[in-house]
Amino acid sequence: MQKLLSSSELKAFLDAKVNYYNTPEFLDTDPIKIPHTFSKKEDIEIAAFLTATISWGNRKSIITNAQRMMALLEQDPYHFVMHHQEPDLKKLLPFVHRTFNGTDFITFISGLKHIYSNYNGLETIFAEHAKSTHLQAAIHTFKQRFFEIPHLTRTEKHISDPLKNSAAKRINMFLRWMVRPADTGVDFGLWKSVHTKQLSCPLDVHSGNVARKLGLLTRNQNDAKAVLELDTNLRQLDPNDPVKYDFALFGLGVFEGF
Repeated sequence: MQKLLSSSELKAFLDAKVNYYNTPEFLDTDPIKIPHTFSKKEDIEIAAFLTATISWGNRKSIITNAQRMMALLEQDPYHFVMHHQEPDLKKLLPFVHRTFNGTDFITFISGLKHIYSNYNGLETIFAEHAKSTHLQAAIHTFKQRFFEIPHLTRTEKHISDPLKNSAAKRINMFLRWMVRPADTGVDFGLWKSVHTKQLSCPLDVHSGNVARKLGLLTRNQNDAKAVLELDTNLRQLDPNDPVKYDFALFGLGVFEGF
């Protein structure tokens, strides 16, 4: 298809797909529906972060298990994070989503409390370590800070590090949710100290395959180098909000089998 479309035609095609998929009608089948059940900033952040963390595999299973997470946190995630007692954590132990188990869940609750208590929250730590055109170094620093608490080494795999060449799809998706504007009722626009131009595309098998077919990506692996290449090309289409094209790439792959 890339042979048939000029740069302006490609932009028009993808812009139309963004408008089609960036709508609340698709929320019911997307994990972002979980943080949409909350209204307080910190509740949305924590629900979004935990949901994004387990967002791999079957989407129905992701949504079911994210809902179970929120139930275990008594539908009050920020209060639970900040005020839980040791017995409260024990009920999290049976939780499992693929390789993310109850011990990981407990560690993440402790990590979140550490971030809110010592670094003034999730937004602050990302904003303070952001570069002008990307958040990859900020993700690296966030992971370091998050795991300053006692933890098992195995739990570290559940936060990817782009400086170790990971595409960091799930945390880039979480950042998209937090930063992109809420004007269409999909993303939240909660973080005002981070700009949409600093976001990177949540690269996965669907968006990667579509990007390659459209000539936006040549690298075969879905890794940090591929994210940089895709970011560079998407910024040529819209330098201020390149990650809006995540809706188009993902929608074309998942819903249209492009």
